[in-house]
Amino acid sequence: MYTMMQVCKEANMTYQTLKYYCNEGLIPNVKRDKNNRRIFDESNLRWIKDLVCLKKCNLSIQEMKEYLNLCLEGQPTIPQRKEMLAKKREELLAEIEELKASVDYIDWKQEFYDDILSGKRPYVSNLIKVDNSEKN
Repeated sequence: MYTMMQVCKEANMTYQTLKYYCNEGLIPNVKRDKNNRRIFDESNLRWIKDLVCLKKCNLSIQEMKEYLNLCLEGQPTIPQRKEMLAKKREELLAEIEELKASVDYIDWKQEFYDDILSGKRPYVSNLIKVDNSEKN
């Protein structure tokens, strides 16, 4: 059995997040000790680690609740879960493409600045007027 703090360490999450997930009903079947403190078993811990992964996949709390409810219904809901994850995968791939474009822009801008600093090209700005007739 695990305490809240032990689960936080094992799942690499904050105490506040774990408490929030518990209060939101995202962790079913949590038991309590004689002092009414939450305690978690291996099954809980594996599910909590799944929640951490789902959060990293940008699932909202509502989406995680929907996914949990499907999981609790058992094997017949596997097609719906697969569809839900497939949609999220497509969203993540689109975000990756956007991030790649951002990295490409930064790479281009760094090369642009390197060329200016090395004298390969004159400095131009979209913000200020630059007189390139004078050399520094």
